[in-house]
Amino acid sequence: MDTQFLQDNWMLVSLAVVSGGMLAWSFLGSRLSGIEQADTLKSTRLYNDDALILDVREDKEYAAGHIPKAKHIPLGNLNSRIKELDKHKNKPILVTCRSGQRSARACNMLKKAGFESVFNQSGGIIAWERANLPVDK
Repeated sequence: MDTQFLQDNWMLVSLAVVSGGMLAWSFLGSRLSGIEQADTLKSTRLYNDDALILDVREDKEYAAGHIPKAKHIPLGNLNSRIKELDKHKNKPILVTCRSGQRSARACNMLKKAGFESVFNQSGGIIAWERANLPVDK
């Protein structure tokens, strides 16, 4: 490998390494944390099997359209309202948001609080709507 190139372009090389690491973390982070991802098919199965659907979006987002039967607790309120979910500690919970980022954080919070069967909805409500699945307003 040409060390002169690396020395002359150390910032570019650093940027490539950091970008690659961030990309790898986005794919592996939730797997390493023990949070299972649920694609649209898995989400539909969980929904049909009466899993708790937990929507962690903000009020306006939830009002614009949500999965039928979803319980709404915005991510910022989850810690203070987590006791509301205690009866579901041993049951499946599908956590959703707009795209899957906030729901991943909520899944981590639930796991730390002792919830056993937590799933992050991959792609969030965006994926749900793209699959033409039902939405309540």
